Amino acid sequence: MPGKANTINHKEENTGMEIKGKVHYVGVNDRNKTLFENLWPLPYGVSYNSYLIDDEMVALVDTVDVCYFEVYLKKIRSIIGDRPINYLIINHMEPDHSGSISLIKQYYPNIVIVGNKKTFDMVEGFYGVGGERYVVGEGDFLALGHHKLRFSLIPMVHWPETMVTYDETEGILFSGDAFGCFGALNGGVIDANINTDIYWDEMVRYYSNIVGKYGAPVQKALQKLQTLKINAICSTHGPVWTEEIPRVLRIYDRLSRYEAEEGVVIAYGTMYGNTAEMAEAIAEELSKQGIRNIVMHNVSHTNHSYIIADVFKYRGLIVGCPTYNTQMYPEMEALLNKLSAREIKGRYMGWFGSFTWASAAVKKITEFNDKLKFEPVGNPIEMKHSMKSETYVQCKELAKAMADRLKADRK
Repeated sequence: MPGKANTINHKEENTGMEIKGKVHYVGVNDRNKTLFENLWPLPYGVSYNSYLIDDEMVALVDTVDVCYFEVYLKKIRSIIGDRPINYLIINHMEPDHSGSISLIKQYYPNIVIVGNKKTFDMVEGFYGVGGERYVVGEGDFLALGHHKLRFSLIPMVHWPETMVTYDETEGILFSGDAFGCFGALNGGVIDANINTDIYWDEMVRYYSNIVGKYGAPVQKALQKLQTLKINAICSTHGPVWTEEIPRVLRIYDRLSRYEAEEGVVIAYGTMYGNTAEMAEAIAEELSKQGIRNIVMHNVSHTNHSYIIADVFKYRGLIVGCPTYNTQMYPEMEALLNKLSAREIKGRYMGWFGSFTWASAAVKKITEFNDKLKFEPVGNPIEMKHSMKSETYVQCKELAKAMADRLKADRK
C-alpha cells in the first residue's frame, strides 16, 4: 500500500543491475507498445530507463511509464529494502519518464524532488504533486555522500525543461532523452555486455523522429558536455553507453548538424502503378550514373518514421505522387509536413507527379518546397495518364541532374 515502503523488513532478491559504484539500473522494458507517441513503430520495443544511486543519501534519477510501476518498485526495493529514497531527480518530464512520480511520492512521502523551474511547472500541471523540492539551475550541486552530482540545463533537447545530471565521482552522465534510442534491452544493459547492432539504426530513427527539429539546441548541449570526463552515458532509452561513447557522440553531432551521406531517397505515392513506374525509371538512371545509395519508399506502404530517418541519412531526396481530388496525394502531403516540421538543412530535392484530367501534384510539391527550403535540382516532371517515351527521357534527366549535384560534393 502507498506509504508503507518504510515498513518492509527485508530486501527482495536483487533485480536491479549495478552499473558502477553503487549506481544501479532499475528501468523496465516495454514490448507491448507498437507505436511510440502513437506515431513511430517499435519493432524491437522500447526501454524506459531509471537509475538508483545507493549512497548515504539515496537518489532516484527519472522514473518509468506508470504501467510498469509494480515491476519498477520491486527493483528499487530489491536494492534498498526499507530505506527511504531521499531525492527524485527529474531530468525530463515527458510522461514515459515522469509517469510514476505520483506513486513514488505516495510510497516515499518525504522524498525531495529535484528539478529546474520549468520542471516544477510541469510536475504541478501533470500530477499536482507538492512537497519539498530543490530547484536547480546551471551548475548547481548536490552531494549524496560519496557521489557528487552537478546539474546542467539543456533546454529543447527535446522539451524546454530538459537537463542532465553529471556524477562527478564516477563520471556518469544521466542524460535524459539525449543519446537515447528505440529498442528494448534484451537481458543486459551495458553496451560492453550486449550485441548493440540493432540500436544504431534505431538511434538514427529515434533522433530523426523525436529530436530532429532541435539541431541547434543539441549542438549547444554537446558543447556544454565536451569538457566532462564521461565514463558512462545513462540515457532514458536504450543501452547504457560505456565502450561506444565516442560513436554515440559522433552520431548525435552529425545528425544535429544535418550532415548526410551521398545517396538518394525516392519517396513516391501511387494509385495504379503509373507514378511508381516513374520512380523506378529515376532509380535505374541514378544507379547508372554511379549513385550507390538509393532507397525507395512507397509512402502508403512504409511508415513515415523510416522515410524521415533516411532523409536524415542521405543528401538527395526525390518525391513524386499523383494528383488526388485536385490536391497532392494525401500520404505525400503528410510526409512533407513531417519533414517540414523538422527543419532539415542541406538537402537537394527533385520532384515529379502525374494526373489524368486536372494537374495539381507538381504545383503543390513546388509550393511545399518553399517551406522545406531544400535546394531544387533538375526540372520537375509532370506526366499525363501514363509513361511515354518522352517521360522516360525526363526521368533520366532528373536522375542525372541529382547525380551530378551529389557528385559535385565529392572531394
